[in-house]
Formats: sequence, structure tokens, C-alpha cells
Amino acid sequence: MRSVSSAVIVFFGVIAPGLISSGSVLALLRVPLEALLAIVILAILPWAPARRVVASLAAMVFVTTIVSAALDRGFLSAVGHPFNVVTGWPELVSAYGVLSDSTRPSVAAVIVGLLVLAAAVLVLVLTRAMLQLAAVIRHHPRATRIGATAIAGGWIVLALVGAQVVRGQPVAAADTVRMIMTKANQVTTARAEQAAFERAVATDDFKKVPASDLLGGLKGKDVIIAFIESYGQVAVQNTTFSKGVDDVLLKGTADLAAHGYSERSAFLTSSTFGGISWLAHSTLQTGLRIDSQHKYDQVTSGSRLTLSAAFKKAGWRTVSVVPSNDQPWSIGESFYHFDIEINSQNMGYRGPNFSYARIPDQFTWAYFQKNELAQPHPPLMAEIDFVSSHTPWTPLPHEVPWESIGDGSIFDPQPAQGLAPSVVWQSAQHVQLLYGQSVQYSMSTLFSFLTTYDNPNLVLVVLGDHQPASVVSGADANHAVPISIISKDSAIINRISSWRWDPGMLPSPNAPLWRMDEFRDRFLTAYRQ
Repeated sequence: MRSVSSAVIVFFGVIAPGLISSGSVLALLRVPLEALLAIVILAILPWAPARRVVASLAAMVFVTTIVSAALDRGFLSAVGHPFNVVTGWPELVSAYGVLSDSTRPSVAAVIVGLLVLAAAVLVLVLTRAMLQLAAVIRHHPRATRIGATAIAGGWIVLALVGAQVVRGQPVAAADTVRMIMTKANQVTTARAEQAAFERAVATDDFKKVPASDLLGGLKGKDVIIAFIESYGQVAVQNTTFSKGVDDVLLKGTADLAAHGYSERSAFLTSSTFGGISWLAHSTLQTGLRIDSQHKYDQVTSGSRLTLSAAFKKAGWRTVSVVPSNDQPWSIGESFYHFDIEINSQNMGYRGPNFSYARIPDQFTWAYFQKNELAQPHPPLMAEIDFVSSHTPWTPLPHEVPWESIGDGSIFDPQPAQGLAPSVVWQSAQHVQLLYGQSVQYSMSTLFSFLTTYDNPNLVLVVLGDHQPASVVSGADANHAVPISIISKDSAIINRISSWRWDPGMLPSPNAPLWRMDEFRDRFLTAYRQ
């Protein structure tokens, strides 16, 4: 009986990565050759201490493969790509931060601790199971030779014909070998990408442009780059929740037109997916495709010309508004060259938190209007990172009268009117519904702001940072996000007529699609003196 249970444990331990990757129980219908090889090697080793060491090492390799498969599955679901052993570690830390914000730091720590404990226990269990099977093999050498030969022969035949029951999961399983090769390829690819990236970083023609030639087409305007969290193409096209968002965008277009605004819209391909928003922010600002924390750290430690730095060089006062930040942001000054940094600690917000989204978008707009736009000021440029449409998309705020916003206390009852993430995330359909509602709220608030505080001097670049996680976007979603430019000044809109962007706030399926890293140079060219 112990032998049977040991065989089951080893089988599941070695086959588990395929189960995790595919999410299908049919992945059990495979032959894991590396398990047989490990046990045979253990059986022929003559020294017991050596067997224990080898069994422990094999168990650690198998468990590491399971953990790698789980990380790949989680990263694919959350950010659209598998875990990268070279560049993925900072992203893993960020994921822990989101977990901590969405639950509580103590709960997040307990979850991580339990996962580490489970991995350690699994190593011990697999080690004992393999040693037990090796002992059985040593006592039955003839039967073992026959069985091992048959299994190996069958595995070779299945490998040659490429048999698969589950797509992407060969019946001739070698998950450990495949995982090792995949991670080794990541290292090779990362090196090549890094070399190409370093060449791109070293090339920046706009850094040489004199201040007098920068952004003359926007002279005297207040310019806002407004990132709408998780505002992806799925929000506006071909999903169960896109109609609600489209209705808001169409109504917003009509309302803006009634107040004299014009808009042009298209799509950009973001450098990230599902999260890690600062990669998209830096991609737009620098004109470089920044798709990993490593690249972000490299670029932000240098002197690449950002959009905010270009505006400052040309005479604008520059402002950063990041309501999700609760700590000083040194890069904001040293790299982006913002004159003023506004975050959750200096906005005077006294209202409730909305899960990860500490401050409702409407309060952010109201604060910026009262403390920046309504005050006597030189032309200003601001990047504002709105967060009400950030995962987990519950509880959500709703709009209140602008004159009643005050210090945000008016929002106090609202979180209790929504559902907890632990309830919503039991159903993908419920998550998608609330995601759509969060984007409706963010965009409705934008339109309400523009029509309430009618500002003829304002130019806005409004865009998404990335698509939402795959639970909303789907497994094969692209990286496209909507972008719009809004102004009352026809000269501002006319300068981008060659872009052939769609009129209004809702880009059509045939609207232009650019890489996000192309935007900086096109924008600086269009509005050059």
C-alpha cells in the first residue's frame, strides 16, 4: 500500500506543472519519464546517504518546477506573460504589494508563509516517496527492468508521433526539462533584448532640440496627460460590458461637443498588461518600450528626455498627481523633473479607501481644479494617474455634487454599499461587470469635470495604461488601449490631422493603432515650434 501511495505522490508531483499550465485534468493522461529516471537512478546508487541527497535534490527540482508553473500561470493571468527569471522578481514584489493592499498586510504575509511551508512539506513528501519506490525497485530488479524498458519505449514512441491529449501538453511528458529549457531561453533572450534596449536608450534626437523649438504649438495651454487605470480596448469593443462604457463615451462626446470641445481618438499598444502601470507611464513619457522593472530602473537612473521634462524645459510648470502613492517619489524629481508632486499624503483627503484605489477619481479632479487650475498660475503640464478603475474593482465610488466634495468625507458611506473583493472574485462574470462599471465611473467623472469647469485653455491626453487582467480581457487579449486628445482650440486638433485619428471619444475598430513608445516623438513633432 505504501508503494502505491508513493507512486501516486511521485506521479502527481512530476505531472503537476502540466496540470497547472493547462488547467485541465486531461493533462493527467501523460507519461512523466523524468520520474522514472529519477527513481531508477536512486535504485542503482549503492550508498544510502547518497540516495537521500539525490532524492532531496530531485524533489527540490520537481517542486521548483511546480512553483515555476504556478508563477507562469499567475503572471499570464495577471500581466499577460509568464514569469521571467531575469526580469520578473521586482514584479513579484509588486504583486505582493497589490495582495497586501487588497487584503491586509498580515493576511498577505500569512498567505505567503503558508505557500512556502507547503512547498517545503512537498519536498519532504516527494523525497520519502522516491526513496520508498527506489527500495521496492532494488528488491525486484527483473520486474523493474521489464517495466522500465516498456515505459521508456512507449515514451519514445509517443514523443516521436507528438501525441497530445491537451493542446501544448505532450503525452510524452518532460515538464521539468521543458521548464529548465524555457527559463534558460529567457536568460538568453533577456541578454539580447537588453543589448538592443541599451542602443535605443543611447539614441535621443529630441534631447538636442533647444527649448525655443519645443512644444510651441501648445504655448500658453494647460496640458494634462490623464492615465485611466486598466482602460483597455476590451472596455470599448466586443465584450459583455463594453456597451455600457461605449454609451458613456458617446454621451460624453455629445456633452463635450455642446461645450465646444473637439476630440480625436485611436489606440496604442501598451508595454504592459494587467498591471505594473508605471511601465506604461514611462513608455509614453520616454519614447522607449519599457516592459520590465529592470528596464524601468535603468532608464529612470539616466537622463532620457521625458514629456514632462520637455514641457519644463520649454517653460511649463510641471505637476505629478499620483493618488495611489503614499511615499516620497524621488524619480518624479530626478528623472521626470516634476516641480510639484501630489500624492495621497498631501491631497487633504479625509474620506474612505476604496480597496486599492485609496482616493476616488472625482476627488482627484476636484483637488486639481481647486489647487492648481483655479489658482493664478503659469502654463502647467500635469500627469495624473487615476486609480478608481484599478483591480479589484470593488467597492466602487459613485459621483457626488462637485460643490459637496470638500475633504472627501462625503464618500464615507459608499464603500459599505459595494461588495468585498472576496465575494466579487468568486465569479469572473461579476468581476467583468464591475470592471466595466469602474471605467464608466472614471470616464463619466472626466466628462463631468470638463463640462462643469469649462476651461478653454485646457488640452488633455486621455489614455489607458494597459488592458485589465485576463479574467476580464480573456486569455488571448492584445495590449491595445484607447487614447484621446481633447481641446476647445481647433488649432490644437488641426496639428494632428495627419494622424487620421477618429473623431470623438470612442475609437472605431479601424482606428489607427500605434506602439505606445511611438507617441512621444509624434507628439513632440506635431506640437514643435
